[in-house]
Amino acid sequence: TSFSTPKKKKRDDGMREHVTGCARSEGYYKIDKKDKLKYLNNSRAFAEEPPADTQVRNCPPGRRSEQRRLLSSFTGSCDSDLLKFNQLKFRKKKLKFCKSHIHDWGLFAMEPIAADEMVIEYVGQNIRQVIADMREKRYEDEGIGSSYMFRVDHDTIIDATKCGNFARFINHSCNPNCYAKVITVESQKKIVIYSKQHINVNEEITYDYKFPIEDVKIPCLCGSENCRGTLN
Repeated sequence: TSFSTPKKKKRDDGMREHVTGCARSEGYYKIDKKDKLKYLNNSRAFAEEPPADTQVRNCPPGRRSEQRRLLSSFTGSCDSDLLKFNQLKFRKKKLKFCKSHIHDWGLFAMEPIAADEMVIEYVGQNIRQVIADMREKRYEDEGIGSSYMFRVDHDTIIDATKCGNFARFINHSCNPNCYAKVITVESQKKIVIYSKQHINVNEEITYDYKFPIEDVKIPCLCGSENCRGTLN
């Protein structure tokens, strides 16, 4: 007994008729040259048409003005923390850390920085308050005198003591040239240091720690004219 391969017929609408009811069981189709040319001509004509968004001539004046307003509003909103943060990631500021006259090590600018620019992100481990208390005691036992913990909110703290970047070397000043700001990037809170004013080359980066007032005072050595005398 011999089995014959079913013929693949074409319907009136140009689509092929599947004899077995399933295209996969009938192997591949051999396309006629006429069909190929028809397809190539149609695809070439479609490719030569300009995209819909570039056909500005057919766009009515009211529509064009609306597009301009949307574009201007989008451009204005682009000057946001998120855009600045992305720019900071791709083009980091040139900074260096070296000995500071304020306290131990400090962070210094290696290029001019304009006002209201992102200088650096404060990088570290996000931990809870309970873990921060435990680590603070452990660091004291290990002889680590300096604290590199930065509070984000009520129960989140960034610990840069052992997993941080140059931002942890920024010293406090009562008359700082930068300030710290908490921003949200992809539903995650981050601390970024912004410039308050123009910063010259080799100028030290400083911001106000804004420690809570406590009975045991920490002396401030910033040396500015309006120095409060203590950090807390």
